[in-house]
Parts: sequence; C-alpha cells; structure tokens
Amino acid sequence: MSSHVMLSHHTRYQYDRPVCLGPQTIRLRPVATAKTPVRSYTLRIGPPCKQQTWQRDAYGNDVACVTFAERVTHFDISVQMEADISPQNPFDFVLRPDVTRWVPPSWRVQSAPAMAGQRQWVAADPHGSLAQSQSQWSVPHQPFYGAAQEYAALASYRQASVPGPRQLAFLQDWVQKAPVETLEMLVGLNRAVAAHVGYQVRLEPGVWTPEETLAQASGSCRDSAWLLIALLRNLGFAARFVSGYLIQATRNGEGEEILTCDLHAWAEAFLPGAGWIGFDTTSGLLTAQGHVPLAATPSPEHAAPVSGLLDHCQAVFDVSMQAQRLYGQVEV
Repeated sequence: MSSHVMLSHHTRYQYDRPVCLGPQTIRLRPVATAKTPVRSYTLRIGPPCKQQTWQRDAYGNDVACVTFAERVTHFDISVQMEADISPQNPFDFVLRPDVTRWVPPSWRVQSAPAMAGQRQWVAADPHGSLAQSQSQWSVPHQPFYGAAQEYAALASYRQASVPGPRQLAFLQDWVQKAPVETLEMLVGLNRAVAAHVGYQVRLEPGVWTPEETLAQASGSCRDSAWLLIALLRNLGFAARFVSGYLIQATRNGEGEEILTCDLHAWAEAFLPGAGWIGFDTTSGLLTAQGHVPLAATPSPEHAAPVSGLLDHCQAVFDVSMQAQRLYGQVEV
C-alpha cells in the first residue's frame, strides 16, 4: 500500500456584500521541521489578489501574506499537498542524560496545612504576590534546562500564569509522584489530560482557559492542548501550541480503508537532547506520521490558520477537506 497521500483543503468565506479585506495572514504551510515528509505543496487564493508573498514569522513558521486591491464578495483559500505518511516511531529520540529524571522545580516538605510528608511548592509568582491557594505556587525558578543560553532561548515558551484551584489540584497530584522518569511523567500527564477532557467540536473562536477546560471536563483539541501547555510550563517545561493537519486511516463496516483529514491542535514540549516532542491531548498519544504541523507558537492566537481585518459584514464559512492515497508512486 502506498504511503503517499494527496491532501486537498478548501476554505471559502462568502460575504453578504462587497467588502474591503485588510492584509490576510495564512498559516497553512507545513513547517520546515515537520517529521512527515511533504513532497509537494501549492496554495491558491481567489479572487486574484494584488500581492501574495511568503514570509517567516518570529517563531520560524512560513506564512503567506495576501493583499487585495479591490473589494471582494468572497475569499477562497485552497491547499493541495502530497505527504508521505510512512509509519514513524514517536519514541525514536534520546534525552540528554541529565534530564532523564524529573523533579518538581521547587518544593519543600511541610506539615500544615498539608499532611506530614506531603510535597508542596512554595514560592512567589513573577510579580511577587503569592498564589491564593492552599499550595502556594509560582513560575519555577529552577529550570529543567541546565544551560543558561538554552534556558534564555526558551523564555517565551516557559511563561506561565499562576494556576487556579482546579489546575493546582491537577498539578499537585503529579508533584506527589516525583521524582520520576521524565518521559514516563510526560506520557502519563498527556494521558491524564486526554482522559479528563472529553473531546467536543467547538466552532466558536477562541480558546478556553485551563481552568474553564478543567471545569467543563470537555473541550476542543485547542482547549485541551492549551491546558497541557499550562500544566507543562508550571511543571518546569518549555511548551508550545501547534496547529496542523491530522491525517488518519480508519475502516468502514466492509473493511475498506477511509482516510480522513482535519485541522487539529496539539502541544509540544522541548526536551533537551530530543528537541520539540508532540503530545496529542485528544488521543493521549505522542504525535506521529499523521500529524503535519503548520504553525508552532507560544500561544494559540499566533497559530490561527487565517487572520486579518475586514469590513463589518455577515459571512458564511465553508470548508472541505479530503485525503486519498496515491498509487503507482515509487516509494523510497
């Protein structure tokens, strides 16, 4: 069976009247570091635009910048790409020897109000005030990343807000288990988030806060990914938000293969020696051959597939995606 797949993705915004579109930023091109090989890629815009340029943002993502000279009644974005989804081992990496075991960034043993021998993190938040919780919390000052240059380079991916009570309880459970093998902890944490947060399709824009997602015990892929990122940062890891395509093969009742493709979101943690490793909070698994990253950023708003300004109007949004195997290909 061929591992080469052709993905087609079409998006149309239909407006109720001619509108003036401001500059549009499109983040639908696989990142240069994608583990899934991309053999070909095309992006088409309609109606004809005044200018279309490829640029690289501050986070290393390739983005298309589009401007229109005239008012438009619709905005079409079409992507077609060929990818090789040969099976990959998501655990095919080696951690630097000094980070194979994880210990909470800062904790002490205290007898009250917690039970004797229970580990609690105690420190101030970045602004000097204490987290209002039974466990006083902070953005860690003892880095998981030993090298000063590495620690500084990851600064924007380590910024964490003081967690709310639900997030604190979730975190405290993992502090109690330390010290533990780093990879074992990360795999377990990802599975725990996937088990707690039921998946739901949520079409409204935006991302819930980690506290909202924990309270709802459900959310979109972007909600659960952002929750995991918040947890990872408070546990001392650098983490980032990733938007991309997810290509999956399933079987129908007759045993025939069905390929599906969706826009998806997941989290990545930076592990010294291994680099950025993806964790899919929807499945509870590490990312593999079906995950094609399009944008990786410190926060979700910088990874939106399409962003830009337009006149006030009513718009109808329509999207279609399909993937099919390409037979007759020479596999290498």
